[in-house]
Amino acid sequence: MTVRFEVGEPLGPSIVKVHDKLQTNMDKIPPGVSPPLVRPNGVDDVPIFTVTLWSDEVDDYALRALANDVLQRLEEVRNTGPGFVVGGRREQLRVEVSPERVAGFGISLDEVAETILQANAARSAGNVERDDAQLAVVSGAYLGTGEDVDRLVVGSHYGMPIYVRDVAWVERGPEETARTVTFSTGLAREAGTEAVESVPAVTIAIAKKESTNGVTVANDLLRKLETLKGRLIPDNVNATITRNYGETADQKVNELFIGLLHAAIAVSIISLVAIGTRPALVVIVIIPIVILITVWSAWVMGFTIDRVSLFALIFSIGILVDDATVVVENIFRRWLLEDDTSVETAVDAVREVGNPTIIATLTILAALLPMGFASGMMGPYMAPIPVLGSVAMIYSLIAAFVFTPWLSFKLRPRMAALQRAEARERKVQEIIGRIYRPIVTPFVRSRPLAWVLLFCIIGAFLAACSMLYTEAVTVKMLPFDNKPEFNVLVDMPEGTALPVTGNTARRLAEALRMVPEVSALQTYVGTVSPFNFNGMVRHYYLRGEAWHADIQVMLLDKHERERSSHEIAEATRSLLISPYSIGHIPCPAHAGGSAGCRSHPGTDPPRRLCQVLASPGPTGESSVLV
Repeated sequence: MTVRFEVGEPLGPSIVKVHDKLQTNMDKIPPGVSPPLVRPNGVDDVPIFTVTLWSDEVDDYALRALANDVLQRLEEVRNTGPGFVVGGRREQLRVEVSPERVAGFGISLDEVAETILQANAARSAGNVERDDAQLAVVSGAYLGTGEDVDRLVVGSHYGMPIYVRDVAWVERGPEETARTVTFSTGLAREAGTEAVESVPAVTIAIAKKESTNGVTVANDLLRKLETLKGRLIPDNVNATITRNYGETADQKVNELFIGLLHAAIAVSIISLVAIGTRPALVVIVIIPIVILITVWSAWVMGFTIDRVSLFALIFSIGILVDDATVVVENIFRRWLLEDDTSVETAVDAVREVGNPTIIATLTILAALLPMGFASGMMGPYMAPIPVLGSVAMIYSLIAAFVFTPWLSFKLRPRMAALQRAEARERKVQEIIGRIYRPIVTPFVRSRPLAWVLLFCIIGAFLAACSMLYTEAVTVKMLPFDNKPEFNVLVDMPEGTALPVTGNTARRLAEALRMVPEVSALQTYVGTVSPFNFNGMVRHYYLRGEAWHADIQVMLLDKHERERSSHEIAEATRSLLISPYSIGHIPCPAHAGGSAGCRSHPGTDPPRRLCQVLASPGPTGESSVLV
């Protein structure tokens, strides 16, 4: 059962509500049913770092034991959250009871099982004070070795004790195969890496603590992993980084910083060309001042400087210079008109454009703020854009009325220079006028042409709106991101055996290996790959049946390939459903259901999936249909 709360609800009180509701209905649980376990899952439980251990010489049993040791060392890194291991067979004590012996001694299987369960327990028996110290007394001990199980007494026969070793064989080793994880390299594998296909593998996944820097945590984990190679991790075991959200976040933030710089440079160049050197210097100085104050405001309001908040700053640069441009332009105009660069003239120039500037700023705020009231998943995600954009506009208005007049007076030119600048500006206006006037004048002088223009504008507006209704333009909240990975989910008919699912996943992986941009892939059968943000929303972490499979496809860095991850995923759909590429997916003849194969790129909010059906044929196989 999955309980979902409204976005923005605090985690702690929400868990308390669930526990309270369960406790009030405990009387409805049938006898013998264990009490329900409440396990919260949130964004901070998504692993930001995964490493896959694989080898063509070591089996999955030994790899899992090694992965548990490596995980223990990696969790020593500061600010790491919960971690887990996916794949490999766990260690267990296997007790194989001989039916002939238990029948001969008159002992049932339930007695053997109950004896082992009762012996595998430790209970507190109080405290003992001795030599000025208090010691805890524990009754019993957990079973640790096969000899401990062998020595357990399960009954008696003619006055002689009967031990477990008398009726069963106890051996320590791997559990039966209930899941498999394999690793394969692709055509775009790193130079010097050997080509392997479907070798045993296990994956270590680690999340970060809440409100910590994922970039720092991921880099610390990388450094810790390097120190373990050659010491804890032997040379015949390879460690491949299959997820590093710290690196991804760092790249995107750096790209946005570059975009922020480009936007500031573009606005500065336009200001220099349009209004002259000295007025442009006033406007250019406003940009870093307002941005720094906005960043400080983000810290005060609890926002982090992430991709969305940086986008809000980039969005704000184009409009935060409007107020300063209007004010400084009018100050220089009045100085030229009055033939006097005095403070009184500058103050009066600010007064002239004060009300229109305030109204224009309030209009922009009225357009931005409604986005801050968006509900659902996208509300908190998009909140920095209206909030920080509005804050930047408010500070830009204050800077235009307070800082701009002062700096304009400090940088005031001589009247001769101001007149020369006016002459240059007049020449630019004449050039623009020679292009603009012939286009606009006919519509101004001719009333029929004016009506034609109006109807054309209205028609173009309606045509643009109809593109949404006819789906000529795809409407999305967010654009497709260019991710370094995507997943292919395989759903065989319910009841399909693990080997059949594994064979299907392997044939799909063989086709995926031929994609030029694929560097590596991991196949998870009977389990699921470490879930990402998309998997958390879709509850993929609940997939773990024998008829479930998951193929995680690793791609080249986006700077090293021409196609985006979305384009590659779309091409992969066509590849996987083509009978000429992978033949037929085997499907049990008794299964009347369908097998699904879905591919989705990235970890953004849920997006469109393609459902592939496998219909059972007369020969017991199933052809792939869309």
